[in-house]
Amino acid sequence: MSDKPIGAPGELDNAESETSELDATARIMPGELAIGDPAGSTSSALTVLVIDDSKTIRRSAASLLSEEGWHVVTAEDGFDALGKVVEHRPDIVFADIMMPRLDGYQACALIKNNSEYRNIPVVMLSSKDSIFDKARGRIAGSEHYLTKPFTRRELVRTVLKHTKKTGRALAQPLSESRL
Repeated sequence: MSDKPIGAPGELDNAESETSELDATARIMPGELAIGDPAGSTSSALTVLVIDDSKTIRRSAASLLSEEGWHVVTAEDGFDALGKVVEHRPDIVFADIMMPRLDGYQACALIKNNSEYRNIPVVMLSSKDSIFDKARGRIAGSEHYLTKPFTRRELVRTVLKHTKKTGRALAQPLSESRL
């Protein structure tokens, strides 16, 4: 897959008519796309949670991250994500900022204020890149901030950087030669 930016402003997000190769290989439930190892698997694959109200961003990130051999779970908003954190206990979370019901800042703060989940790295994803937005993410408890559009390289490096701190990173991603 190319290293072109994902999530560029103005990118079409036609959730109803969008089709992809993922439909043939993944069981897609409303609000969730899980790719890679099934939940409860004995595999040592990392679990990555991607929270974004854009179906295009969720699918793109899931596709790119699953190419690394990682289990990817998606949520369409912060409220949906809280249940997925409990159910899947991800090794890292990518959260969009502007979402309905519960935004990324609020979801991050709730994860970080819970003693069971506060050690899960949270990375904010947004097309907003002002110093105020980045500072607000830090205040909510996020470890990192990625600005959309992002590339596969940025996603993979961010996962490796923040999961190494928790001791969960694979020794080498499947596509390290492409980084």
